[in-house]
Amino acid sequence: MGVRFSKFPLCWWPSSIKSNLHDMSDIDDGNKNEKDHLPGFTEYSLDQLRSTTSGFSPDNIVSEHGEKAPNVVYKGVLEDDRWIAVKRFNKSAWPDSRQFLEEARAVGQLRNERLANLIGCCCEGEERLLVAEFMPNETLSKHLFHWETQPMKWAMRLRVALYLAQALDFCSSKGRALYHDLNAYRILFDQDGNPRLSCFGLMKNSRDGASYSTNLAFTPPEYLRTGRITPESVIYSFGTLLLDLLSGKHIPPSHALDLIRSKNFLPLIDSCLEGHFSNDDGTELVRLASRCLQYEPRERPNAKSLVTALTPLQKETWVPSYVLMGIPDGSASSNQSLSLTPFGEACFRRDFTAIHEILEKLGYKDDEDVANELSFQMWTNQIQETLTSKKHGDSAFRAKDFSTAIDRYTQFIDAGTMVSPTVYARRCFCYLMNQMPQEALGDAMQAQSVSPTWPTAFYLQAAALFSLGMDNDAQESLKDGTTLETRENRN
Repeated sequence: MGVRFSKFPLCWWPSSIKSNLHDMSDIDDGNKNEKDHLPGFTEYSLDQLRSTTSGFSPDNIVSEHGEKAPNVVYKGVLEDDRWIAVKRFNKSAWPDSRQFLEEARAVGQLRNERLANLIGCCCEGEERLLVAEFMPNETLSKHLFHWETQPMKWAMRLRVALYLAQALDFCSSKGRALYHDLNAYRILFDQDGNPRLSCFGLMKNSRDGASYSTNLAFTPPEYLRTGRITPESVIYSFGTLLLDLLSGKHIPPSHALDLIRSKNFLPLIDSCLEGHFSNDDGTELVRLASRCLQYEPRERPNAKSLVTALTPLQKETWVPSYVLMGIPDGSASSNQSLSLTPFGEACFRRDFTAIHEILEKLGYKDDEDVANELSFQMWTNQIQETLTSKKHGDSAFRAKDFSTAIDRYTQFIDAGTMVSPTVYARRCFCYLMNQMPQEALGDAMQAQSVSPTWPTAFYLQAAALFSLGMDNDAQESLKDGTTLETRENRN
């Protein structure tokens, strides 16, 4: 776990310490950073996909070009209530069915939280369809160029740039460095408002389509010369996206470079952002864009160096994406599909009375597997005093005198003669009742460190994270606790 047995500093950040729950999962998707375990790549029948999309109904089209798009994307819902996006290609696309299946299976092996992952395909007769995770919150193009209520915040624009760079870096590390027609339509937002790169652009180009459907003014110079894209071409397109994020407009790269050379940055900056970011940040993003847009491909940075450059620029990292985007919290709807246990439900609702009752009922039965090797010297000199501290803490906890309970449990913990996950859990709850959620979170993590598969530790982490306003992380802890308790009950 990497957690030291000491008091947590107030600046301790929970996202830097991940549980090992997913490593124990029965399903290994090959990517430890992927939050949601997706099913394996599936070859669907045409009838299945026709059913999920209501017969490829026009009402289910989510392509921004609608029915006029050469390859239409539909939303659909599978029998297990999972929403999907189905891309249906033009009849003349992918004449070689074997090539299509090989490409789809290869892209389908990728799993990353920065991608809208490919989870299946269909190849029947002349039909060629791809199935991906459905992203319910529109495209970057919609939020950046066609906003209705408020422009995208600067912190969110920086987050989009970083997450996109991370997606490209991941794909490069897996041997899929080529991405076709990278543009603002290819960046989608998931239920939590996090930007993800569409997996559709990772498919090698089919016979009938051009690699760049956008205006030729935005295509890499080498593509105009050779008609082929390279990993460096993808970086060029990333540079055009940085210009989009800076300006809120689709500025041709040649014009932007002229402005940069003349040090006339003002036309490159979205006027809606005035006063909302530092000149240093703006200058750094302009510098990165100009590096990506170099005429010679070898002079452009790679994806990994972009991640390195963009990471220090991130602002408001503690604010969930859905808050920055001004969209509803997707975790609330995801909770509806998560069947919570009574303990999980109490933590979700922050029903502290119920949590207290559950902790009282649990007692110390979950401490039985924790080894406490004590020498005879400890037994004779210290153990009685230590046990007395715990006993007084338990009495105060039962009487709901939470300040006294904190003091007594702290004496027990600081003595260092015994380790008890239950004491950490109880002190965690006391901290919550005393409006000290950061300290509570530290104790919940300590309880998990002592007993890594204890559901109570995860549930209390969720309660603390909810109190800190970190709802997305709290939802993940709820899921982990529920999974562990279900597994425990099954065993």
